[in-house]
Amino acid sequence: MPRGVVCLLSALRVHGIGTQAPFEVWLAIPHRTPVPRLDQPAVHAVRMSGPALTEGIERLHVDGVEVPVFNAAKTVADCFKYRNKIGLDVALEALRDGWTQRKLTMDALWHYATIDRVANVMRPYLESVTA
Repeated sequence: MPRGVVCLLSALRVHGIGTQAPFEVWLAIPHRTPVPRLDQPAVHAVRMSGPALTEGIERLHVDGVEVPVFNAAKTVADCFKYRNKIGLDVALEALRDGWTQRKLTMDALWHYATIDRVANVMRPYLESVTA
């Protein structure tokens, strides 16, 4: 997928955060882009646009192929943004585990929470993790 970015549960797996083992690849794709039709692997597409789609992308090598993946802080912020799709428990686990493993900084989390417009949602959870 030329403009797709690995996100949410698949990105958590790539970064080693949490216990989620998705059976499909979660991809962020631009609006009005057709969802790729593949037999293997199964793809779960999430639509994003603007800075939510373009910021926080890292190029990682997965099985010898360079793949665009959202960084750990952006992935955790996205988990809160899409908490109705993946579950609040998954977002909280990602926040706790990422913070414990020191893969997240408060500044980066706040930056991506602002971009994803979930800063007010995340604020009490960020305060509880740092307390």
